[in-house]
Amino acid sequence: MATRTQAREVALQVLYQDDLHPRSNPALTDQWIGQRLADGEAAAEFARELIAGVRRHRAEIDRAIAGAAANWSLDRMAATDRAVLRIGAYEILHAGIPAAVAIDEAIELARRFGTAQSASFVNGVLDALVQTGGPAESNP
Repeated sequence: MATRTQAREVALQVLYQDDLHPRSNPALTDQWIGQRLADGEAAAEFARELIAGVRRHRAEIDRAIAGAAANWSLDRMAATDRAVLRIGAYEILHAGIPAAVAIDEAIELARRFGTAQSASFVNGVLDALVQTGGPAESNP
């Protein structure tokens, strides 16, 4: 049975792909999600919700991340870290996931898919986002 953690991994992979190739085919993406999470429809649905939520709120999420990431612009961040941060920020700001859970899950994704520094970077940015309460109003 697929878990929510596995759903987050799949969502990360799709959002990473979105970042690098924004014109990907949604039907193929949905098919791929179904294949990767074939043994858990609830997990597949959770992955789809994460992906759709990040896509729908991406501008706001990116402002929140930029406001929380002192001295880091989004384009300077590794694409994997950006995708992890977008999932974590979406869960905190829009999905009703407790911040501690969202941060812990994001840290684990960063450890698994990022660089040696990714976990601490993701932790710091998401913690700052929680402390500031969300998107910065006047971020370029």
